[in-house]
Amino acid sequence: MASATPHASPKMKNQLVYVKLVFVTLFWGGTFIAGRIVAHALPALTAATLRFAVAAVLLLLLAWKKEGGLPRLSRQQMMATAALGLTGIFLYNLCFFGALGSMPAGRAALFVALNPIVTALAAAVLLRERLHAMKWAGIGLAFVGAAVVITRGDVLTALHDIGTSLGKGELLMLCGISSWAAYTLVGRAALKGLTPLAATTYAALWGLLFLTVGAAPDLATLHWSAIGWQVWAGLGYLGAFGTVLGFVWYYEGVKAIGASRTAVFNNLVPVFGISLAALLLGEQVLASMVAGGVLVAAGVTLTNR
Repeated sequence: MASATPHASPKMKNQLVYVKLVFVTLFWGGTFIAGRIVAHALPALTAATLRFAVAAVLLLLLAWKKEGGLPRLSRQQMMATAALGLTGIFLYNLCFFGALGSMPAGRAALFVALNPIVTALAAAVLLRERLHAMKWAGIGLAFVGAAVVITRGDVLTALHDIGTSLGKGELLMLCGISSWAAYTLVGRAALKGLTPLAATTYAALWGLLFLTVGAAPDLATLHWSAIGWQVWAGLGYLGAFGTVLGFVWYYEGVKAIGASRTAVFNNLVPVFGISLAALLLGEQVLASMVAGGVLVAAGVTLTNR
């Protein structure tokens, strides 16, 4: 009997990447529930700083165990990983926790479905990537779906008074997905010569530095004893699953199957986010959320065909 091959075939490796990306979206769907709990107990910058303090320690241990430590960066890699830390860690988490402090977790999760659309538009504008008619149709359909979600199905009323639909939370989430699109595009440069683990660890360290500077006044006056176990559990989940496993596996996907195909998996984040918010937080699932979510998913599918 022939012995099993020691190395997996390229097909099996790609299948494993797809499985990992599904779990990434499950983890990230769960971050909206954990983030909602944390956001109601801590200021946004403080919450993000503690999340990435946990993540940075775990990432450093993982990098040491799997790769023998972190490589020395070239000047270009240093600039690229600093940009990752600024966009995907500092800015995104500032918007993420700020939004969850003022809107339901399930509704916030729906905005993540716009990530591939914003990424495609940013790539077209900044990187001069061509968008054919099918992609433009998908982008238009996704934005119609987003309008249905944002306005809770009452688009016409919102046209007369956008303030009734577009509040602080919605604006912060829109800023958040824009920063994540930048993170995804910068990742192409950061991954040149770096493993996904090394790139993620450096991004987390840069992000933690930026967050700590911003959160310093709040951290100095924080009553640590008043933080309940639910908040610590949420921070642990956000750091370990939402950051370490999520970010490393996401970048494995970017490196293996490309940024656009990896970004498509973000469609599953709202599905998991809404389901978990309904199950764990008792949030209501509105018909406009389902209808708008389906339109956004259809638009993203057209855009990435």
